[in-house]
Amino acid sequence: MAEATASLGPSASGGLYLRTRRWLTHAAIFGTLILAWEIGTRTELLDPLFYPAPSKIITSFWRIYVTQGNIWKHLYVSIGLVLAGFAAGSILGITLGSLVGLNPLVRRFIKPYVIVLEATPRIAVAPLLIAALGFGAQSKIAIIMLVCFFAPFINTLSGVVNVNEEKLELFKSLGASKMQILKKLVLPEAVPVIMAGERLALTAALSGVLVAEFIQRDQGIGALILTYTRNLNMASAFACIFTLTIIGFAIFKGMELMDRYIAFWSHEDGMTRVSQNRNVRWAKQGWAR
Repeated sequence: MAEATASLGPSASGGLYLRTRRWLTHAAIFGTLILAWEIGTRTELLDPLFYPAPSKIITSFWRIYVTQGNIWKHLYVSIGLVLAGFAAGSILGITLGSLVGLNPLVRRFIKPYVIVLEATPRIAVAPLLIAALGFGAQSKIAIIMLVCFFAPFINTLSGVVNVNEEKLELFKSLGASKMQILKKLVLPEAVPVIMAGERLALTAALSGVLVAEFIQRDQGIGALILTYTRNLNMASAFACIFTLTIIGFAIFKGMELMDRYIAFWSHEDGMTRVSQNRNVRWAKQGWAR
């Protein structure tokens, strides 16, 4: 046991201590806020009608997930819309961003219109999309796609355009073709930036689905929140909101993890992991590094 601890080294054990201390600090802050909220509601410093006690919210979690189980169908609908709208917005944003970034003439004419579209509030465009596409999943996906489009577009454009000039000149001096420059230089430098845009887009998709469901009010988490709020069942409304918070946090962390595997060369631990895997393969094949 002592040998295993010693093999970690001072830096590893120090890092574990810092992470544990950080998590304990966050837990203490969160617990203090929840306790203050509970006391404030019970002493009526906070209006219990609009700010239900955390204990009641926990009870509502149990009711909507276990006892009644009425949240599941709305959750499935919302998550399905988020994934569909995110996929459509990402494909459109990355494709158009690549075309605009690689072609200066296209960039000169298309980029201003995309910026004007981004400056237009989504909530103002949503009724127009519903009028054009009708009520249903199509208009909801279109709204989410519009919300998700800009971050992948602008990050792809930035990654493609802002290629290291010295590396580009080196590739050209070595006689690299346009396809080789794209595969060996442009994409490796653009992918980390694109993945950052994807994280923002997928998180923003939750806001997009709420906008769509607030307007149509037929099904989904947004419609359920409106129903609970209209009936002054604020504990269940808060439970739905916290559900979205948990999903958003999980999505963001999941995208960070995916980024470490897709764009591994932009992370130190990713390069270490790939190097270790390569050494293992070489060892199995009898190669010496």
